[in-house]
Amino acid sequence: MQRQGFLYALGAYTIWGIFPIYWKALHQVSAIELIGHRIIWSFLTLLSVLTFSGQVGVFWNYLSHSQTRRYYLLAALLISVNWLVYVWGVNTGHIVETSLGYFINPLLSVFLGVVVLRERLRPLQWLPILLAAAGVLYLTLVYGRVPWIALTLAFTFALYGLVKKLAPLNSLHGLSLETAILFLPALAYLLYEEIQGRATFLHTDTRTTLLLLAAGLVTTVPLLMFASAARCIPLSAIGLMQYIAPSLQFLIGVLIYHEPFNRHHLLGFSLVWMALAIFAAEMIAQERRRRPVGS
Repeated sequence: MQRQGFLYALGAYTIWGIFPIYWKALHQVSAIELIGHRIIWSFLTLLSVLTFSGQVGVFWNYLSHSQTRRYYLLAALLISVNWLVYVWGVNTGHIVETSLGYFINPLLSVFLGVVVLRERLRPLQWLPILLAAAGVLYLTLVYGRVPWIALTLAFTFALYGLVKKLAPLNSLHGLSLETAILFLPALAYLLYEEIQGRATFLHTDTRTTLLLLAAGLVTTVPLLMFASAARCIPLSAIGLMQYIAPSLQFLIGVLIYHEPFNRHHLLGFSLVWMALAIFAAEMIAQERRRRPVGS
């Protein structure tokens, strides 16, 4: 069971890691239209999963609760901004910077836990947060601007994770509710683009149409794989494996799309990578101390 869980997690993070290649194949579609299709087809895919598993009634019951809707309205807004900035960043030649956002994200999530949830950090956990902050500051000087793409992705996803931690639903029902909330606005936008004659769907080549149709599958499949993995393997393993995705994104940006990455960028990224290495090592050591002797 645990081996299957590791395979699910590996599959999910690998799919997320090669996402830039998928979105680059749709570079001719505007980021907003692309996200509209991602929402529409994701919701329809999730609705099919709910129908097949006999959970539609439970889902509609959740949808009727006003407090639950408020949680997921906020989550929907955060994830839509995250998706939009990510796709825009990938298709405008900033894959390396988008990967930086997801390298920073775990440390930012820990920091939000301290600020919002009043969680206490162990002394050694402050060091990686300070190192990551130094890395971002240095990269701000290197880029000549604040790395806003990375920071927007890191903040929106960290806040999204915080809302999901406080919200009552599991990942399947939660994402279904988020995409249900966004469905009508996304549909209205796509219909408006169609009326204005600017729509891409069904108006270009078959490959583009099929890739837009598949946007729902590529969004939901890794999420469902991740949800299955989370039930089978330790949280510490999930925490370490999450770096697979930004590492693949980084390599794709540098090696496949030849985005700029010089020694100054390397120094800034190295501070973030060092922070993650310390954070991971401290987490593993803490996990081992918690285990009963002889286990």
